[in-house]
Amino acid sequence: MGALEKLYYSPAGKAIAGKAGLKEPPRLRRGREWPQGPIVLASIGGGELAAETMRLLGRSTEAPVVDEGADAPGYGSRIGALVVDATEATSIAQLEELRALLRPAVRSIERSGRIVVLARPAAGDWESRTVSRALDGINRTVGKELRGGATATLLYVDPSARAGDLVSTLGFVLQGRAAFVDGQAWTVAGADQPAESLQARPLDGRVVVVTGAARGIGAEIARTLARDGASIVAVDIPPAGESLAAIANEVGGTALQLDITADDAGRRLAEHVAQRGESIYGIVHNAGITRDKMLVNTDAARWASVLDVNLAAQMRINEVLLSADIPGGIADGGRIVGVASTSGLAGNKGQTNYAASKAGVAGLVTAMAPDLAARDITVNAVAPGFIQTEMTQKIPFVQREVFLRSNSLSQGGLPVDVAETIGYLLDPRSQGLTGQVIRVCGQNLVGA
Repeated sequence: MGALEKLYYSPAGKAIAGKAGLKEPPRLRRGREWPQGPIVLASIGGGELAAETMRLLGRSTEAPVVDEGADAPGYGSRIGALVVDATEATSIAQLEELRALLRPAVRSIERSGRIVVLARPAAGDWESRTVSRALDGINRTVGKELRGGATATLLYVDPSARAGDLVSTLGFVLQGRAAFVDGQAWTVAGADQPAESLQARPLDGRVVVVTGAARGIGAEIARTLARDGASIVAVDIPPAGESLAAIANEVGGTALQLDITADDAGRRLAEHVAQRGESIYGIVHNAGITRDKMLVNTDAARWASVLDVNLAAQMRINEVLLSADIPGGIADGGRIVGVASTSGLAGNKGQTNYAASKAGVAGLVTAMAPDLAARDITVNAVAPGFIQTEMTQKIPFVQREVFLRSNSLSQGGLPVDVAETIGYLLDPRSQGLTGQVIRVCGQNLVGA
């Protein structure tokens, strides 16, 4: 820790930072913890999908306070969450109803509380499509205005979805597992087997492969998925063998030392799983590298290494594991999760190669999802923002502090935040979610 960093974290430094507007960031609620205060439920246009989903989740709800006059009303005490069913909202005039619901709730939301709006994807006449997009603008803005670690989420619900198809999603969003997912919107469609309840160990008895598992985010992914019941195959390069074995032993899984860029990487993965008489339920493509340089200083070797590890290797491995005739491959009904990055979605100075690879991961998800729908295999990705790891601690202090505070939650995320979102995507009851990229960035102020 440098002298400037020591001063900043000293009592005097914290006092000066506070006066300068650099307050201590809020402590976020994490894990499978529900809001402490009551969950308020409201409907615009008579939609009942949210109410049915809350009943399946076994959570009681309370009626909303509505702003009907010049004075801004509150709830009298802190509320844990506001869930608004706007699936029947189709007119611009109905956006006023949402404002009247949000104003009291934003004033009264607890720390790490939740604002969640359910809506329909853009369809129908001009006004309906306009309203659908307007809700996204409201969601992103509310996420930036909330304080104390509270977050906002917009869930577009396809007309094919029933309440059971929303159980895993609404459970994830309301619990602390979505601590660093803020201001985001994604779409949930219908599935063949809607859930009847939220499972504490949804991955029991299922084999999940995690690449880049020896340390950092990958190690935390392995731990979190094992907590959820998964049988972990931890994969990393041979030089990381000792750390890899330690993680595999910790989670009760198996370790496979493997260079994922090798031509036979997919075959060796399948053989490792097939030796146990099993097939792969899910694979998390977490392994990745950076070779940062300004584009004018990026040579062909630096470019190729990043694109090969972060993107091309995934494609080659997927192609092998998806072969119908290979033992130990990905079974029908399985899950593929890629790890993209906000650098790929928004671009980042000095990371052209990395941004290309991570944007490519998002493109791969979009391309693969419809092709695998007939096999009930979902393909999704997470896009982390600034996540605090051993690697990011090496960034110069001032630059690191800027990164930490450049989002709506005024802090960096933790590896577990990425892991929890991946666990949600792997949940068997998240079948209605495919072709999506969910940003785990605290609503980073840069990019889409």
